[in-house]
Amino acid sequence: MDVGRVVLSIAERLDSEVRSYSRRWPVVFGRARGSRLYGVDGRPYLDFFAGAGTLNYGHNHPVLKRALVDYLENDGVTHALDMWTVARENLLETLEEKILAPRGLEYKVVFPGPAGANAVEAALKLARKATGRKWVAHFSNAFHGMTLGALSVNGNPAIRRSAGTALADSVELPYDEDHLGVADIEGRLAASAGGLTGTAAVIVETVQGEGGINVARAEWMRELAAVCRRHGVLLIVDDIQMGCGRVGSFFSFEDAGIEPDMVCLSKSISGYGLPMALTLIRPELDVWEPAEHNGTFRGFSLAFVTAAESIRLYWSDDELERSTRAKGEQAAGGLEQIVASYPGQGLAACGRGLALGLRTAGGATADRISAAAFERGLLLETCGPAGGVVKLLPPLTVSTGDIDRALEILDASVKSALATQV
Repeated sequence: MDVGRVVLSIAERLDSEVRSYSRRWPVVFGRARGSRLYGVDGRPYLDFFAGAGTLNYGHNHPVLKRALVDYLENDGVTHALDMWTVARENLLETLEEKILAPRGLEYKVVFPGPAGANAVEAALKLARKATGRKWVAHFSNAFHGMTLGALSVNGNPAIRRSAGTALADSVELPYDEDHLGVADIEGRLAASAGGLTGTAAVIVETVQGEGGINVARAEWMRELAAVCRRHGVLLIVDDIQMGCGRVGSFFSFEDAGIEPDMVCLSKSISGYGLPMALTLIRPELDVWEPAEHNGTFRGFSLAFVTAAESIRLYWSDDELERSTRAKGEQAAGGLEQIVASYPGQGLAACGRGLALGLRTAGGATADRISAAAFERGLLLETCGPAGGVVKLLPPLTVSTGDIDRALEILDASVKSALATQV
């Protein structure tokens, strides 16, 4: 029996039309380890998608798996809402000792629910409650999630339309990709519906992942933070995809030398691909009433276990940070070589750390490159407002040899895609 064909047949009959990645990669995956997924037929696929940035430490890391299995075998509490458990206490202690204290950061921790959108929703609600203001500014090409509050601060018109209703009390500003100074942004904010005195918060990604791997300059981030401080506007950094070491440092804003008022974390914070999100807030902003923001799965202990273990394993020193920066330079250099090999084709390399992209002439070209890479055993998604950027998000633990192999496949895929374009 062709197990893969049977499973695909069931999926095609029962799975909703809303599915996405299974259309891009029509294969049934049976297992995964490190930087590879394996189809049920045993074929390996080099994974430069990594769960859209959820698997910074790779698939089924043995140390994290052991911690998880031990916890389960000892009948550890799995579900606890916001009750105190050993797993919750251990996570908080580890987060403070290994991440917050060494960076001089004093944040309280909100457990908003299992997904990044939960972290964003909590931040938006709290910003409005703490400031007494209602407007929130976001940026062009931003992506912050698919719930209604998160959709209201998305910068992609097509994604915003998916709400099916009006999205109120938000205003869009130009992202640093447009190379406008913060003085321009301050003026636009002053002229917006909320103005400088009615805007509760600005939410920003230091690198826009879904928006097209657009990188904000460190000096722009510093000036943006200064504008927010001058006018009592809270600065929220969405580090859901770019945090947990994706650009090198644990938080993506560290290189800019700023301290946001709130930080949204999810994806790789659990370390193992388990659902988990955190919203970090300055202590004076902790004005919640008990249960004012809640959710049934805000206390998923299995994710707490692997999160704490991954932090101890990878963030007790700077080895992973240095490795990520070096691998990022290796991959970026390879992308530049690919760009140079196809002059006049509208290609450009972009990104930071191990969040990298290959800009193409448009979504059709990017789709052909992604499809050709899949045929050759490499998983790459696309991003950007028109899907014109081929996105590289490998596990941070990827080997240098696998980076070289992925670049070889990408080069061949670009050549194939350009040869077949009309």
